Amino acid sequence: MADEKVLEAQKWVNATYAGVSGYVRCPEDGRTGWSTMGSLTMGLQHELGISPVVSSFGPTTVAKMQALGEIGFGWEKNRNIVAVLEHALFCKGYWAVEPQSYGWFTGVTREAVKQLRSNMGIPEGDGTINAKIAKGILNMDAYVVVAGGTDKIRDIQQQLNGRYWQKDAFNIGPCDGIYSRDVQKALMIALQYELGLTPTGNYGPGTQAGLKAHTLKEGDVGIFVKLFTAACVFNEPVILHGQDDQEVRTTFTDVYSAKTTKYVELFQKFSQLHDSGNGDYETWSQLLVSMGDPDREAHGCDTRYEITESRAKWLSDNKYSIVGRYLYDPPGSTLDKEIKPGELKTIFDAGLRVFPIYQDNARKLSDFTYAAGYQHALNAHKLASEYGFNKGTTIYFACDYDATQEEIDGYPQGIITYFNGVTAGLASQNKKYFHGVYGSRNVCTNVTRKTLARFSFVSGMSWGFSGNLGFPLPDNWSMNQIKEFKVTNGSDTFDLDNDVWRAQGGDSGAKSVNDTAGPADAFIAYVEKLYGMAVAYGGAKDPNQLVMEYIRHEKYRGIAWWFLADSYDSGFVEYCNSRGMSVMQSFKDPISGYDLDATHLMATANGFLTNSDPGERNSSTGGDVAGWGGDVMTFYADWRNSEEQYASGHSFCDAKLAKPAIVSSFGFTDMVEDADGYLLAKAITDKENKQNIVQWVTSQYNKGSGLRRFRDHFDLRWQTAANCYQSCRQILADPVDLKVGLARKNLIFMSGAMLPSDLITLPGGSDKLNSFCLGFSDRMLALIGLENSMAATYKKNLQSYLKSAQQRAAARAHD
Repeated sequence: MADEKVLEAQKWVNATYAGVSGYVRCPEDGRTGWSTMGSLTMGLQHELGISPVVSSFGPTTVAKMQALGEIGFGWEKNRNIVAVLEHALFCKGYWAVEPQSYGWFTGVTREAVKQLRSNMGIPEGDGTINAKIAKGILNMDAYVVVAGGTDKIRDIQQQLNGRYWQKDAFNIGPCDGIYSRDVQKALMIALQYELGLTPTGNYGPGTQAGLKAHTLKEGDVGIFVKLFTAACVFNEPVILHGQDDQEVRTTFTDVYSAKTTKYVELFQKFSQLHDSGNGDYETWSQLLVSMGDPDREAHGCDTRYEITESRAKWLSDNKYSIVGRYLYDPPGSTLDKEIKPGELKTIFDAGLRVFPIYQDNARKLSDFTYAAGYQHALNAHKLASEYGFNKGTTIYFACDYDATQEEIDGYPQGIITYFNGVTAGLASQNKKYFHGVYGSRNVCTNVTRKTLARFSFVSGMSWGFSGNLGFPLPDNWSMNQIKEFKVTNGSDTFDLDNDVWRAQGGDSGAKSVNDTAGPADAFIAYVEKLYGMAVAYGGAKDPNQLVMEYIRHEKYRGIAWWFLADSYDSGFVEYCNSRGMSVMQSFKDPISGYDLDATHLMATANGFLTNSDPGERNSSTGGDVAGWGGDVMTFYADWRNSEEQYASGHSFCDAKLAKPAIVSSFGFTDMVEDADGYLLAKAITDKENKQNIVQWVTSQYNKGSGLRRFRDHFDLRWQTAANCYQSCRQILADPVDLKVGLARKNLIFMSGAMLPSDLITLPGGSDKLNSFCLGFSDRMLALIGLENSMAATYKKNLQSYLKSAQQRAAARAHD
């Protein structure tokens, strides 16, 4: 929406400076942005006597502004300079002057500047503007919390500004609650001032030496504790994986408390550091730069050189456990880096593991297209198969340059676009291999969340990459590349990259090749054995149902599950246990590479088996509660209990619904289990193409049927986006099924959240609920998009499914 004060600023600056050498007009659209701020900066430069003008507020502009001194109430040396600043203040959201008074630094202007200074975290003073404040006015930094920001990080930003803003090397930074490259650099400069150094913002030898002398421990107080805990906040949360994943966060404080110690221990474990709980040099380094301490112990490596018997022995003798090697060397390359015949056997014979890397150029944006990704995936599959890599191996596809967020999201050239091609290419070969990603922290995080990459190989030693500054280590990191060096092994020399290997929770690599077993074979055999027992046991119940009940009976039991899925057959449980059986809790999904909760999957299937689909696809039944419906109720309650951070239900879904490597009550694997459980129940009850449970798990997890799980689930359950949206809204706000109504009270009301039907009665409540339900529907469509073979097909599907445009637009308008 256009802002008339912004439009006024744009028209004024274009009219006033149109003929100035170097001046670039900004669009007159009433929308603030860098182009408008750039034009206002050029206007200021002209008034300062700079020619030709440019759009950046550089050292010359700073020096000229400093020569003017403080600009404040009654300042009349140059009315156009005041007018530029007042227009810029309006563009930043501050009411800077009464109409018709531009160019006069009035009392209204002074109050606006005071508010700005307060938001920046610096003293209000007399509401004056100096060079640093002017630079802050003429950029796009926000000084209030923006979407995705937190008050905790804003507090750190303000305190950094408040303590250091008058220091020569320190620029007033944003106070938007967002951890970013600028905030990371500000923290580094602050540390360098406290260490008595001349600040550069780089993690050089002086800074490293200073921090080695400032190990912190429980009970310590002061500014170094404050800066250390700020760095801890920037790197939170640490995610603890288990039966219920948890996000562990910490506190910005000047006291090293027991809580700080506990957080640091968890961060150290996550980062593969010695978990002392102290703020030692290794921990300082890991918090501040992507490579951490490059000289720390590392048990992983990668190289373009062949691993000969002599080199394998050197690696083993020096405590390396895993090595990364390349599947491919592009035509015209002189590096000769691909795996050589017999090399894998040499590696394995030395007791080492290997992880395969695929790189074909990958050093500039034009290398990253959908077609390239698709073809690279086909080639990687072919080569990996020829080398004998086992089914379920992760292949790391490279992004070997500093891709910006715009380039990551770009289309038709873009990192995500390329990895969509990789995903489709591997899927076309029945997903024998998983895709991983090599790149900066930001690249790895984006590729993981948007294309379901299984593991990340982080280019940490490229610490200066914008994608490594201001971004925490991705949760699914497996390798962190920290140092390149030359190995001298007798008369032999070769280059090696040290990689910190996350052996627990990361990629285990390959320790053999040419194995025939698939990731889910053990689970399939287990289900087959249980099914045979169910047939032998007999009784009134379907053997398929007995298998479901047995697998879910330990975790999903009690009156609630009796109500949803009938009681389990205790006789069959005793029958199986007496014959040496036990519940298999989890297995690896051959499609995504993630571990699936077999008990949840079977409980979902059991619920759908005993509750038929609703008569109308936009309605809901108790079967839905056993699957996606129960999860969405819990997820809704979580949103209502965190509304301060996520005012929009749609934004909450965008951030947390069915996303890999994200802690959520409705995570990615939950959605996989919900979809598969539903499809299993439908297959067993299908009169025309009936399958038993053994046939279904074999098809789903060993013959590629799981590649279409989200598409099949959507088509069978909802068919259209409108039905998906409506069934979500009904199950939350207007259930007609008794089981749904009781579950809603238990999962939502008992968690302390407001029931959706109560939310609707509040002003704007219906729009909030619509937004949430639309977010759910959109995410279901996005999951289908991940399965489609072409990005263009995904866009076409979105358009065809979202025919209810008025409803969609209305919900978004109230986001």
